[in-house]
Amino acid sequence: MSISITQIPTPCYVLDEQLLRNNLSLIKSVKERAGINIILAFKAFSLWRAFPIVREYIPYSTASSIHEARLAFEEMGSLAHTYSPAYTEKEFPTILKYSSHVTFNSFSQFNRFLPMVKNFERKVSLGIRINPEYSEVGTDLYNPCSPGSRMGVVASQMPDKLPPEIEGIHFHSLCESSSYNLEKTLEAIESKFGTYLKQIKWFNMGGGHLITRKDYDVNHLVELLQRFKAKWNVDIILEPGSAFAWNTGVLVSEVVDIVENHGIKTAILNVSFTAHMPDCLEMPYKPHVQGAHQEPVKGKPTYRLGGNSCLSGDFIGDWSFDAPLKVGDKIVFEDMIHYTIVKTTMFNGVPHPAIGIWNDNSGLKIVREFGYQDYKGRMS
Repeated sequence: MSISITQIPTPCYVLDEQLLRNNLSLIKSVKERAGINIILAFKAFSLWRAFPIVREYIPYSTASSIHEARLAFEEMGSLAHTYSPAYTEKEFPTILKYSSHVTFNSFSQFNRFLPMVKNFERKVSLGIRINPEYSEVGTDLYNPCSPGSRMGVVASQMPDKLPPEIEGIHFHSLCESSSYNLEKTLEAIESKFGTYLKQIKWFNMGGGHLITRKDYDVNHLVELLQRFKAKWNVDIILEPGSAFAWNTGVLVSEVVDIVENHGIKTAILNVSFTAHMPDCLEMPYKPHVQGAHQEPVKGKPTYRLGGNSCLSGDFIGDWSFDAPLKVGDKIVFEDMIHYTIVKTTMFNGVPHPAIGIWNDNSGLKIVREFGYQDYKGRMS
């Protein structure tokens, strides 16, 4: 069974519980087969109403901020593996409170906060982020290894020996990548940082592992991780985000008007690309629309889809449909759960989509609706 679009109010993000469970089952199987730890990255998926489902398969998460760390503790029910490009004296005591692992972006940050760690009431495992200066990510916005990147320590700035308090190394240089991308990255890391791999207890390979994509070679990943773990005798951690929520839900919108300018017909929707689907403009990518042809088809009704904000560039591409669109038609954007809900804004005060979870047996449950007070509360 799948989501019954006729039952969905607009605008609304809808997570399909069964599709989420399918992804979680696969991720858990990789974890168990490879003998590693896989944790959920909140920066891609932090729909905490779904965490009770996630916890049935994966109990731990990674945080990149003080609020994500608290969310891990309160809603995942576990301490976070925390990394941030920079911590502050004001926030760091709270970071420690909610974290089992803390990774530093630089040795200056490590030295600055080490006294706090030593004085803390319980042990927190510390790590350092490295920058392999190697990445196959094509979009600069998502490439943490581009020249001049602020992310991680490059090999030339590493000490001869890691401080004894550093128990782990972390890297993140992938984005919706394959196991073969990971393999090449690990080869680069072994070449530049091999001496340090002998000095640590755990090795965090970050996110960007799109394990749940249909063409992902899961068996190759498992074999790769098993070999690496045996070779270096370290505990391995993966922290994908997109893989958890990949193709697990939709954003349901509605046509509110159709305008034409210079032969281009635009269907204006009751959602905004810049406010509700910002990743489409940042990555950039053209989302799939249910029932539409992804590229224009000669002879078929063709429309540009436009958002309802005042930003001139609040639109993406052209789609063709088998029949002319009309006001009131529903437009369903696929794969709109990861890196979408977490990045939304209330720009221009446009109404924010509700959030629902679809269960094949009980139907739709709206878990969050947004109104004027949500918008006003973010202003001053």
